[in-house]
Amino acid sequence: MTQAKDFTLAELLIVACAEAFRGDGERLVTGIGPIPRIAAGLAKLTFEPGICMTDGEAFLVEEPVPIGPRGDYKPKFSGWMPYHRVFDSVWSGRRHAMVTPVQVDRWAQANISALGPDFGKPKVQMLGVRGFPGNSISHRNSMFLPKHSTRAFVEGEVDVVASVGYKPENWPEGTSPDVVDIGRIVTDLCVLDFGGPDHAARLLSLHPGVSFDEVQANTGFPLLQADGLGETPAPTDEQLEIIRRLDPHDIRATVIKGNPAGRREAA
Repeated sequence: MTQAKDFTLAELLIVACAEAFRGDGERLVTGIGPIPRIAAGLAKLTFEPGICMTDGEAFLVEEPVPIGPRGDYKPKFSGWMPYHRVFDSVWSGRRHAMVTPVQVDRWAQANISALGPDFGKPKVQMLGVRGFPGNSISHRNSMFLPKHSTRAFVEGEVDVVASVGYKPENWPEGTSPDVVDIGRIVTDLCVLDFGGPDHAARLLSLHPGVSFDEVQANTGFPLLQADGLGETPAPTDEQLEIIRRLDPHDIRATVIKGNPAGRREAA
């Protein structure tokens, strides 16, 4: 396949997010937010045809549904996926979600609930923990954070532990954080995971024009460099054609603006 010469940062991130689903096989995949949603569709249409996707409501689809206004497009249903079947997939570990937390800490704990030191009087009230606690111990979670900064990758613990991680002190006696399954974390600067010694965070790739020092300066905890750390692969022309088909209204540009070698800006 031919590597594209002209692509946006959003398109680079979609390709990077799609790689998080490589090897999933027959697993229910849920991309939360436009970039992860397009990425899941890209993965299914290229290297992981066996992953299961829904129309966002109650039906399975073999052809990922484009995001935004559909016009004359009709989803091509292939099966029924009511909520109880979704939970069956969640609890049995046959799901891989790419979530979009506001905060992540050195233990891979994530927060979507509230910001501020006083949970009773938060500075910012967000979604609440919702399904994060149960989801995070039942199946794999990857993450997408559109703005890599020390406000997102915090020093110390997240303000509210909405999604469990590898911090031993937060696990009851007789249990182990090793059951946690954190996949890849994709940001506007890099791709990382928590696959270092004792689940330390490590950089897997840097986006074009980004240095390790820049990423570390925007992260509130120490980072390791994975063996073979290099540049995040650029999209191919074939991948760009699929991305544009899945996002015909260019909603991706409203989430991430800029190009890989220029100014990175989360919308």
